[in-house]
Amino acid sequence: MNPESYLALVVEDDPDMQQVLRMMLEADGLRVTISGSCATGVQMARTHRPDIAIVDLGLPDLDGIELIKSIRTWSPMPIIVLSARAAEAQRLAAFEVGADDYVIKPFSGSELVARVRAALRRQDRVGQPAGMLRVGDLAVDRSRRVLLQPSGGEVRLTPLELRLLEALARHPDRLITHSQLMREVWGASRADTRSLRVLLTNLRKKLELDPARRTHIEKEAGVGYRLVLEPQAADAGCG
Repeated sequence: MNPESYLALVVEDDPDMQQVLRMMLEADGLRVTISGSCATGVQMARTHRPDIAIVDLGLPDLDGIELIKSIRTWSPMPIIVLSARAAEAQRLAAFEVGADDYVIKPFSGSELVARVRAALRRQDRVGQPAGMLRVGDLAVDRSRRVLLQPSGGEVRLTPLELRLLEALARHPDRLITHSQLMREVWGASRADTRSLRVLLTNLRKKLELDPARRTHIEKEAGVGYRLVLEPQAADAGCG
């Protein structure tokens, strides 16, 4: 991993924080471009094609959530939210629209840099030609992050959904604990079980052609989840 080959987009409206983040990331070897609003952030993301985005939510024109939504319509780049909003509902909202990580202000500079590096390493692994991932009668094109259904339809997966599915698929038909799944999906992030439940629910909806009749993901309450390659009738769900 050569940091100098990576470009980070920082979307932050506070000039002092912009400078702090620029110095911090450049000191670690990354190239940095900065936007102060959602609108210019979207434009710069499309123009410069950064390798990672660090996004504040409290932007002057639109909420940073809208920026994440816009990027996720065309790019799998890692997105780290850097925000003073600490409420669980706000963190979950960011994860639901496609954020990969969430760092609360005030923050540790060394921890943020470590999370940026971890996100870039994961992206490198996902970006490598990895072929197809088979899940029972379904298939996932890893390079495009697309779920291929037997009917011929395609469903796009978010980066987090793909990482979760890969973590489950490495141990098919075996129970994987909440803590193990959170480590594999979020790495060093301080994820919580509710974030995991939301992610599982979203992934399950995409995996199951008829949720009333079959399930690919089973839960064991209070313990974890397993990926079932030969799904049976659906039970109480994965919430």
